[in-house]
Amino acid sequence: MTAAQYTALMAGRRGTSAAVAAEVPPTNKVRKKRPVHPGPPSVPEPPAVAPLLAGLSGVGRVRTILMPYTAQMLTSNQRLHHMAEYKIKKRLRADAAQMISIERLPRLERAAIFYVLHPRPINRKRDPGNWAPTVKAYIDGLVTPNLQRPGEHHLLPDDDHEHLLGPTPVMGAPVTTGYARMSLVIVELPGP
Repeated sequence: MTAAQYTALMAGRRGTSAAVAAEVPPTNKVRKKRPVHPGPPSVPEPPAVAPLLAGLSGVGRVRTILMPYTAQMLTSNQRLHHMAEYKIKKRLRADAAQMISIERLPRLERAAIFYVLHPRPINRKRDPGNWAPTVKAYIDGLVTPNLQRPGEHHLLPDDDHEHLLGPTPVMGAPVTTGYARMSLVIVELPGP
């Protein structure tokens, strides 16, 4: 606030003449920019799997799955109405359940999951851990694909600490156009 604006504000509060307040030039309102559509979806480079496997012992099969393209994913920084959040989670769970049959994923007893964020091409810092709500919905879809039919094929018996290691966030190569994408690296681990 400038000195002239402060004087005008105080004059208005004291009830003095509007002539003093008229001396203050009006402020220009800043218009928000319309969001720019990011363009068509693109396929990012596959993540490097070798560094992810370096800390694991007894590694079995490794599968990398590029999750379906979606314009809406969940982050920890969002503030959504609970029904809007529920609809996004439901769609993400359905996408993950669909990937089980498309990718012909075998049933595993134990697994480690890394989620690789492929961000939009915007020049700023990224925190892949903020995308954990999206990954939680994906894992729920992999473990229990359909709540009405719990006997259907699913990846793991449960997503507790005995069956699942992770999910661990990893930053991947950015996409060239479109919204952010996510890849899941599923690593089979030996039994306890």
